[in-house]
Amino acid sequence: MNDYGTVTVAREKRSAQDYINEVLAEVKAKNQAEPEFHQAVFEVFDSLKLVLDRHLEYREAKILERIVEPERVLMFRVPWFDDQGNVQVNRGFRIEMNSAIGPYKGGLRFHPSVNLGILKFLAFEQVFKNSLTTLPMGGGKGGSDFDPKGKSDNEVMRFCQSFMTELARHIGPDTDVPAGDIGVGGREIGYLFGQYKRLRNEFTGVLTGKGLNWGGSLIRPEATGYGSVYFAKEMLATRKQSFEGKVALVSGSGNVAQYTVEKLIDLGARPVTMSDSAGAIYDPDGITREKLAFVMELKNVRRGRIKEYVDVYKNAKYIPVDPTVGFNPIWNFKADCAFPSATQNEINGKDAQNLLNNGVTVVSEGSNMPSTPEAMKLFLDHGILYGPAKAANAGGVATSGLEMSQNSQRLSWTREEVDKRLHDIMVRIHKDCFETAERFGTPGNLVNGANIAGFLKVADSMMDQGLV
Repeated sequence: MNDYGTVTVAREKRSAQDYINEVLAEVKAKNQAEPEFHQAVFEVFDSLKLVLDRHLEYREAKILERIVEPERVLMFRVPWFDDQGNVQVNRGFRIEMNSAIGPYKGGLRFHPSVNLGILKFLAFEQVFKNSLTTLPMGGGKGGSDFDPKGKSDNEVMRFCQSFMTELARHIGPDTDVPAGDIGVGGREIGYLFGQYKRLRNEFTGVLTGKGLNWGGSLIRPEATGYGSVYFAKEMLATRKQSFEGKVALVSGSGNVAQYTVEKLIDLGARPVTMSDSAGAIYDPDGITREKLAFVMELKNVRRGRIKEYVDVYKNAKYIPVDPTVGFNPIWNFKADCAFPSATQNEINGKDAQNLLNNGVTVVSEGSNMPSTPEAMKLFLDHGILYGPAKAANAGGVATSGLEMSQNSQRLSWTREEVDKRLHDIMVRIHKDCFETAERFGTPGNLVNGANIAGFLKVADSMMDQGLV
């Protein structure tokens, strides 16, 4: 037997778990001090045991080793002038993770916490999330440690123009199409797009989340929040339930949280919480459309703090952040469902237990990887309806994909048409995750369903395209 045959036999004798452990050890050794990336890889790989036992060809092609390596990592300095004329320097990133099924697609995050490990975790998650949408999009992510909070519009513009001056040479409508994320809303996308257009002398769909007057799509701002609620609606339907009368906990007060609350109200639920980085509000009377309008004006226009809510609505109470208590008080109220919509790892094991103790039976993740592994295990062990982020919050990137389609066709669809397409995509994602979980012997485990369904499409495409 030749050397290659000997290696093949040896690999076949290894269990899928042994193979996965070897790749995980390699990932940790190569990507030290990147715990979020390790966590994201472990979560996906844990589901893939079920696949690798059936498909030895993925092992032979080293798909796991290849899928954890970004195709390209860009890191660059971003110098800019503040309003006092002082030079400031930030660091910019773009992780082009995988383009097997389409151009890289994923948001830009401007936040002091941004570093290489966080962006690699987000880009890795994005690969499988984009695969689940059924749209032809690869996975990427980017951003900067720049903090737009407290900056003037002119400072944000100067930073965005400097950031795009470097990024422009690496992106394009058929190469890499960034979008917004934490700290990158309509204002930032506008400044970034304007600089790209100025540098490249072309008007193309290179960014999504654009203004409606210049190539944006209706429903795009609402899409992630709406989508996570649509996904939860499908989960509830498997138990012949609806949102009518259900109490909902929502974290965050940005774009995702705002439209999660709006859609929950539309479907008859009663959202009672929102939060920001300083604290949370609990309104036992429920957040109504009028109260939501106040939050939107507070956050989107005045850029104030959620604490101001209780100054206007006296029956609500404010709970400031206290890092010493070891849990987030927002998850410790009586409720039926929870929608984490703020940031990664915002639900730890104690939070998950509090949710279960308070009667929560539905968790649909609007933010990226908001539950720690311990929290996720508790949700799965208790058999609640649990929608993991890569499936439940895929509505945002799905509608970005719809924006790309409209840009390519030079068309603009109506609000109703985009919303219907978004709803249909979320129904398909849930169906795919649900059926895949059953096919691989773990009925109801949508974590396995999402990871496996997302992986198979990307892995098969990688196999088709050869060793690249």
